[in-house]
Amino acid sequence: MRKATQHGDRHSGTKSAKGFSLIELLIVVAIILIIAAIAIPNFIHAKMAANESAAVSSIHAINTAEITYSSANPLIGFSVLLSDLGPAGAGYIDNVLAAGTKSGYMFTYVQNAADVPSEGYTINADPITRGVTGQRSFYSDQQNQTHYNLTAPASATDPAIQ
Repeated sequence: MRKATQHGDRHSGTKSAKGFSLIELLIVVAIILIIAAIAIPNFIHAKMAANESAAVSSIHAINTAEITYSSANPLIGFSVLLSDLGPAGAGYIDNVLAAGTKSGYMFTYVQNAADVPSEGYTINADPITRGVTGQRSFYSDQQNQTHYNLTAPASATDPAIQ
């Protein structure tokens, strides 16, 4: 018969309790899944709220840039394109916003070309994927008031953000 070592070995006849049993591991995994099921929807909702706040902030930045641009260029009025406000143009907004997509939102800018100099424009911010990147759509124009709509692209007739 073999003699057991001080630290124990496989052949000593004593069973060493190292690690977790399969049941214990399954319980831990189940708890993690329950916590994830609670946390993930809250994370998605928080991300959408952050994207909506960023979209409103971006619309405000565009409105401010347009006022500055039209003051600096009285013979042109408001810019022809959103990119005219970016670093390659006047440098009033960042290049990501000037490209028309930022923080899960797509920005659509339209200048009122009927006037020379241009006295009007519209800006729409719509979520790239409604319900995932954002829920509300936003609208603003030269009046510098932002409107929102929960289910469709926003317009001047929608409620204004207070």
